[in-house]
Amino acid sequence: MTKHRGRHRRRKRGRALRGVLAGTALALTAAATMISASQATVDHDPGALKPLTSRAELTTLRLSEELVPERSLDRLAEKLGAPVGVGAVLDDADRTLRDSAHCTAAERAALPVAPAATRAYCWDAADTRGLRSGALTTSGDADDDGRWGEQRVVLSAWSGDGRSSRVAFVDTDRLRYTWVRLAVPTDDGRDYRALRSAVSGMVWYQDKLLVTARDGLYVYDMHRVQRATGADGSRFVLPAVGVYRTAGQRPVGLSLDRGTSPDSLVARGDDRLWRYAFSTDPGRTGLLATGNATEAYATKADGPGGVLSYGSRWYLTQSAEERGMLWRQSASGAEATRCGSDETRLCWSKETVSLSYWEETGEVWSQSGRTLFSLPLNTIDRSLG
Repeated sequence: MTKHRGRHRRRKRGRALRGVLAGTALALTAAATMISASQATVDHDPGALKPLTSRAELTTLRLSEELVPERSLDRLAEKLGAPVGVGAVLDDADRTLRDSAHCTAAERAALPVAPAATRAYCWDAADTRGLRSGALTTSGDADDDGRWGEQRVVLSAWSGDGRSSRVAFVDTDRLRYTWVRLAVPTDDGRDYRALRSAVSGMVWYQDKLLVTARDGLYVYDMHRVQRATGADGSRFVLPAVGVYRTAGQRPVGLSLDRGTSPDSLVARGDDRLWRYAFSTDPGRTGLLATGNATEAYATKADGPGGVLSYGSRWYLTQSAEERGMLWRQSASGAEATRCGSDETRLCWSKETVSLSYWEETGEVWSQSGRTLFSLPLNTIDRSLG
């Protein structure tokens, strides 16, 4: 069922997940392992965030917007056929996620030690062979009632060397999914080419999907999903309708923050954290208000990783060989999740490039390798020390 544009701003609170997502908490606490010397190099306190205020620093974060003309999009749509929308994609879902009971020991080992995941699912090994998991986002980002139409949806990005980037559209009630290829218009505007880039950041806001790539931050219109036959087994394609180009600093990690007014797009790149305000113009749904950062900080949290912000709290993940870390940073200091009474802080997943907060349910979603999982944000806050 296609989402009606008028429902994007509707507030609905207190709904519990139904179906499979209403299951009881998983018994997924893994025993802490010996931490290698190489992992210990990430076990340091990044301290407080440093606000960035100089014009020179903020200029490097500025984005310029390039939208494809509507007539060009319509001409290209005629070539592929009429758009079918998200509902049709989910109705045709032809693959199945495994629940935690059917995940392998190695897949379960990708889960955080503490705090423990309350939901965990695993991707089919054959279906994802040669691919790397990347960013994810949910219908909890798209609309604050947590739904797209009547469905609850997770989008999971995957990429591989020389292969088309793709997104798994997951119907969370049935735990079934199908692939949608990402594409961008060619320079002459007469056709599409495959997007071939790692996708480490992705946010679905209102009717737009924003996706990081090597050469820009691409914008997709979720009403323009189209049927197409792909050699990679995907039966749908989603063409870009625009792109944001950077003036210097490239966003790598993305998430949505509904704790600001207006809602904002959160970005992470190198040692910088910043945000852009979303537009409140009804004619610019899902687009940014301007290309200027409304807030920016320097962080000493090392390396790439997931980013999440809710108001003044920033959550950052750091990868390591066996176990990673999850920090909560603010302008006053930093705290890390603890594994238990021994105060060990290397207890997060080995590698999570993306964090997504589903406000309606209070859950944070992420993935590591072939393992998709979620846990309540308040359990993360309780484990900080």
